[in-house]
Amino acid sequence: MVANCMDEAARELVRDWLTRADHDLRSARALASLADPLLDTAIYHCQQAAEKSIKAWLQGQDEPFPKTHDVAELVKQAAEFNPGFGKIEKAAAVLTPYASAFRYPGGAYEPMPTREEFDEALQLAQSIYDFVVNLLPKEARP
Repeated sequence: MVANCMDEAARELVRDWLTRADHDLRSARALASLADPLLDTAIYHCQQAAEKSIKAWLQGQDEPFPKTHDVAELVKQAAEFNPGFGKIEKAAAVLTPYASAFRYPGGAYEPMPTREEFDEALQLAQSIYDFVVNLLPKEARP
């Protein structure tokens, strides 16, 4: 299904996914800007923003997607329909582990993320969000 052929219900669902992705980006920035930044939670929101952005695009294509937090897997699925997604594969691979990396104690990602890791994750998540938004018709954007 071509994104321009979406009915209003589909456009509303795409907008909802993107609104939630935007809220994740805003949450990440807010948490990182605290006097005592919560970078572990902020970096999680970066992953979530990327995940929801890709799911928005797949939804707009009427393409079912698995219940997964694997952004890289979602990007590969999207690339089957739009090869342009290939250019964000590396960003997806960086962000995917942040779905759980710092969420639980004793993981492989101790200690907490650095400011540099967070800054990179935020930039990558924003670039994925912007990439998806620019692929969609204006009426499907938040």
